[in-house]
Amino acid sequence: MTRSELIAELASANPHLTSRDVELIVSTIFDEVTAALARGERVELRGFGAFTIKQRDARTGRNPRTGEPVAVDEKVVPFFKAGKELRERVNQRAARPR
Repeated sequence: MTRSELIAELASANPHLTSRDVELIVSTIFDEVTAALARGERVELRGFGAFTIKQRDARTGRNPRTGEPVAVDEKVVPFFKAGKELRERVNQRAARPR
């Protein structure tokens, strides 16, 4: 699902809100999650999962085309761990016969 599909879905499920209002709500939520991660904070959405950041150490990688060693700097990357309820719902769907 893309961001625009999410906005359209939420707008149709909430006819009392305009598409512009729903777009503002979705953008605000995403901006706040991004800002919290940028500050190094953990963001937990109960039943959905938790966003954290992880430190990746510097390492020597390889250029896939030439095979030459390449220095890869240390970096911080976002990490998502699915919550129990989300995992269970996904696994229920996967277990159903098609």
